[in-house]
Amino acid sequence: ELWMEAAELGSVDAHYRLSVVYFTGNCVEEDKARGIHHWQQAAMGGDAESRHNLGVFEFNNGNHQLAAQHHMISAKMGY
Repeated sequence: ELWMEAAELGSVDAHYRLSVVYFTGNCVEEDKARGIHHWQQAAMGGDAESRHNLGVFEFNNGNHQLAAQHHMISAKMGY
């Protein structure tokens, strides 16, 4: 898969795309942990939407303090 290869080469966009695919199970077997891993990689690479999505995930799981941190960072990034 080309996105996987691109992600291994450090593509933030590829990490974001893989996060959505794995988290939702779109065209692959759903693997939320793998999706979150790729969101984290994209977020660390500067992707504001990935950072926001991590915040939503943490909020939905009751981790409100961590969610707020993710949302503050994504807001500072212009999201």
